[in-house]
This record gives sequence, structure tokens and C-alpha cells, in this order.
Amino acid sequence: MKFLSLLPLAALLVHCTAPQPGGSTGSLPPAATRGLPQIINVSAYDPKERQREGRGYTENDVSALRANGASGLIARAGKGGNLDTKCASFLAAADRTGMLVGVYYRLQNHVDAVAQADQFISRAQALASSRSWNTPSLLLCGDFDANSRLSDILRFMDRVESRTGVVPVAYLENSAHLKILLGNADDATKAKLRRMPYWLALYSHESGAGPQFPAPGSPKGLVNQYRVWSDWTLWQYGGVDWEGGRSRPKVYNHEASRFSPYFGNLDRPVERNVFNGSYTGLQTFWQRHGLPLAR
Repeated sequence: MKFLSLLPLAALLVHCTAPQPGGSTGSLPPAATRGLPQIINVSAYDPKERQREGRGYTENDVSALRANGASGLIARAGKGGNLDTKCASFLAAADRTGMLVGVYYRLQNHVDAVAQADQFISRAQALASSRSWNTPSLLLCGDFDANSRLSDILRFMDRVESRTGVVPVAYLENSAHLKILLGNADDATKAKLRRMPYWLALYSHESGAGPQFPAPGSPKGLVNQYRVWSDWTLWQYGGVDWEGGRSRPKVYNHEASRFSPYFGNLDRPVERNVFNGSYTGLQTFWQRHGLPLAR
């Protein structure tokens, strides 16, 4: 897929903070008019605990996410052989607000990769046929553990594609193991990996991955350390640290790419992403890497 060219990050991402409530609720989400489209990812750990005054949300009502500029929501379908209990509720709630919907599966080493892919596909297909959806497709994503085996990443990808016809998105952490594994792969393997759009996780320009991989400094720097993709597609710029059972916002904040610890006027942290392109490009990407939904 060919994405729209980016303006320099410093010039563009400064506008990516969410608009205040009361913005446009038409077909074009308000965040898309100010910068890169915003996507929230969630799991059974969400919503996290309330930390300040503001709007809240639940798995049954995510209107506050939409009002603050979220264009899409990606919910965890499962992890290491276990299904996520809130996935269906989150997706239905997001669809009711007009957001794009997607699912990801956290691949773990202790369960066979094909078995996990089968569980993911079965869950996605059941969700796709469970109701009449407003959005046309369900984005499919693989979340690969920092210690994943290359063979398992490829087997997961192949199984998803063979059963659905969809090449999933690849979520990769800032992991020294994965950088060595993927960066040292042969050209044919790298070409295969590149068919999966790259969803990167980078919360700080100072976060390195050991002496071999110093802090990448920027999303493009992290892309270069992996030595597979030419650019990123999704960037998870906001997550959380857990300390004493409490979540603490962990958000990229460097030079002109400064994001607020909280998303708009929400009263708690959420895991946040931006898409590398326009809202129109986001819709095309979502359909290309998504499972068709019943309408």
C-alpha cells in the first residue's frame, strides 16, 4: 500500500492533540482535520482507573473517545490462547459512535502460533457476523511478543491470510530481540514481512533497547533500527506504566511532537495511536487489511 507523503513530523504532530468536546461529529472525525487520525486501542484492562476531573467511558459507551477526536478503536481479541472478555462490547460501542473498528491478538510463545491464529480468526469471523455494522471492515492485527520467534510471526501471518484473504498489521515493540531477528532475515523473508503494515510502539525518544540499539529518537529512527520497513503505518505514542496497581500515562513528548498525558478531557489514561496519512487514507488502509463486516 502506498501512503500519502508526510509533512515533517515536527510540523504535523504538534497538531495531533485531541480537539475539545463539542467539535464536529460528522463523517470526518475532528482530529483528522487537525493532523494525523487518532486511534485508541483497548483490552480488558480498560477503562483504567479515574485520575482527574473529566469524561469517562466504559466498554459499553465510548462516546467520550469519539468526542475527543478518535477515528477508530482496536480491541484485543485474545492473548496466548485466552479470549478477551470486553472485546465485543468495545467494538459494538465504537461502531455505534461511527468509529472504525479493529481487533488485535497478542501472540505468545507458550501456545502454538497457528492455534492462536485460528482462535483469532474464529473470534474475528464470529464478531463480523454477530450484528449489522455501520463500518465496512474489521481491521486485523497481530501483536507480537518481544521474544517472539520469526517462524511464529510468519506462521501467524500466513494462517490469517490463508483463512481470511487479509494480511494482518504487525505490532512490534522497541525490542532488541525482534530487531536482531527481523533485521538479520534474508531478503525474501523481509519482503514477506513488509506485506504487513508496521505498527510501532514508541513512547519516548530516550527509550533504547540495550547497548546495541540506543534510543531511536523518533519513529523513523525506530523504523531504521528494524531494517525491514521503509516507514511506519501506525504509531502507538501513548500507553501506561503500572506502578503499585495504578496506571501512569506514558506518552511521547519531544521537541514539536508533544502529546498531552491525557486524551482531550478524559479523566484517565488511554493507549493512543496515530495513522501515517489522511483520514481518507486511513479508510482505505482499514478496508485493505480488514475483514468485511455484515451490514
